[in-house]
Amino acid sequence: MNNQQPVPFTGYQKIVIFLLAITQFTVILDFMVMSPLGDILMKSLNLKPSAFGIAVSAYAFSAGISGLLTAGFADKFDRKKLLLFFYIGFIAGTVFCGLAQSYAVLVAARIITGLFGGVIGSISMAIITDLFALQQRGRVMGFVQMGFGGSQVLGVPIGLYLANAWGWEAPFWMVAALSSCIAVGVAIKLQPVVQHLSIKTDKSAFKHLLHTVSKSNYRVGFAATALLSIGGFMMMPFGSAFAVNNLGLTNQQLPILFMVSGVCSLIIMPLVGKLSDKISKFKIFAAASVWMMVMCVLYTNLGITAFPIVIVYNILMMMGIMSRMIPSSALTSAIPDMADRGAFMGINSSLQQIAGGVAAAVAGLIVTQPSKGAPLQNYNVVGYLIVIISVLSIFLMMRVDKLAKKKADNSKITIPEETAFLEL
Repeated sequence: MNNQQPVPFTGYQKIVIFLLAITQFTVILDFMVMSPLGDILMKSLNLKPSAFGIAVSAYAFSAGISGLLTAGFADKFDRKKLLLFFYIGFIAGTVFCGLAQSYAVLVAARIITGLFGGVIGSISMAIITDLFALQQRGRVMGFVQMGFGGSQVLGVPIGLYLANAWGWEAPFWMVAALSSCIAVGVAIKLQPVVQHLSIKTDKSAFKHLLHTVSKSNYRVGFAATALLSIGGFMMMPFGSAFAVNNLGLTNQQLPILFMVSGVCSLIIMPLVGKLSDKISKFKIFAAASVWMMVMCVLYTNLGITAFPIVIVYNILMMMGIMSRMIPSSALTSAIPDMADRGAFMGINSSLQQIAGGVAAAVAGLIVTQPSKGAPLQNYNVVGYLIVIISVLSIFLMMRVDKLAKKKADNSKITIPEETAFLEL
């Protein structure tokens, strides 16, 4: 895994990377936009932090449940058809969010969106694992995860601008319109992904799910993903409310903050992807985790702070977050066998979403706000919890790294045969 020559991408692989990256952009944007809309939503609908935490976690919990329900079927269908089915459902749910006019309807809309949107990431991961060698996946993850940075550079700032101009519903209409165009592109350009269907199995969907969960190596990957998600989601829901009410930013400054942080993410992610294919993925993950822990503690203890300093803090914190996401995703993707990839990715994505929902709900219970517009309290406690969870994550990811190396040594992977047809 160390100091290997990067395996080049074929022309079709580049198209696949683009399609998956832009699909992820819209799904991540739909989820990400809830955080910057937090302050507007809490004031518009007169919500307490705990109620807003539920609104955020509703998507995550429904996405997790959906992933578990579909994991057993994930390896029994053309992955392209699955992707399109759930993406169209995601678009419908996002439209429902734009139509919501009350807290109860908004929560229901988020549940529907999560039922479909939460499965898309796992399907994309299964496609990546089918079509790309392990030596390529760090770079692929770097590009696909650019959806996260792209949502901050373009989506979130534009969404906030639309929300300030036409109300909090406007960003959801923007996501629905953009996603509809992308769905057409996926339908036309992505070829069927069916090679996994050649591996015959007599297992029912439920038995396939149990078979996947029963493997001890897989459970190590699941546990690592869950811990990473808890640490990653805890600060997110109240990020904008903390910036406005504690750091002294205005709602007009928020789009700039997210845009600058996003631009830096777009620069960082491909570089981290390349490094993770050349150097030890685990070492990059561990170093990034320590960096993120330090920045989280410093940031969550800030008071009224000058806008340029807040931007610097966000950039430094984003460096740590992004630099651990990419190598951890690449390492986890190496664990499942080909016949189990769809189910593994489905369960993995479900646990990621459920853990994120738990994190958002717990953060909502920890963080308090005495009155509308008052500074948030106990946000620094969330930062300390992230440190504890991140330390545990490092030890679990160390086990994932050992499992990935052992599997690579046993199979003596260079370029998997399943990618050979892409050269045609």
